[in-house]
Amino acid sequence: MRGLYLITNDDPLNVLLEKLHAALATGQIAILQYRRKKISQADQPVEVEQIKAVCEQYAVPFVINDDLALAQQYGLGVHLGQDDGEIADAVARLPQGVIIGRTCLNSLALAEKAISEGATYVAFGAVYATATKPEAGNVGIEVIAQARQKFAVPICAIGGLSVENSGLVITKGADLCAVISDILALNVADIPSRVHAWAQLFAKTA
Repeated sequence: MRGLYLITNDDPLNVLLEKLHAALATGQIAILQYRRKKISQADQPVEVEQIKAVCEQYAVPFVINDDLALAQQYGLGVHLGQDDGEIADAVARLPQGVIIGRTCLNSLALAEKAISEGATYVAFGAVYATATKPEAGNVGIEVIAQARQKFAVPICAIGGLSVENSGLVITKGADLCAVISDILALNVADIPSRVHAWAQLFAKTA
């Protein structure tokens, strides 16, 4: 599991779907995460069904952010924040072999706990300042390097990442770089080339 980890934004669904097709058709998206905080819970299943179909079309793993019940409903993976449920509960309720991720902020101890409970990757951030979560403190890059030395599971970096500033993050040990705006803030026509630029960055720092 290595490469670009794309997280959905708050575009209208028809616009988002068009952008997701453009991104996933490149074959260079490692994981897609459903994160739509402005959509009511009642409306989310319909969106998940449509986005799940896109992911299946391009064979991209699909995970749900912070909602274990929704992930269970569709047999999908899940990414859980520290306050959004237990990893052991996700392992028990979801199909064997799905992706289960955990936000670990800047804590190796939280990551160790998550892995022991069954997390298949751990995420650290915000690495840089981010408009999505302005309250999240910068973890810097050293925790990524320490995690790489300590853990065998994939390490995900998140927070303010772009092609221009992520070379060192990957070199230090990030297997996955999670982004929203660096891809989805673009016009549809500009998305494939940006995804390819990320792919080249990962190839260069292999």
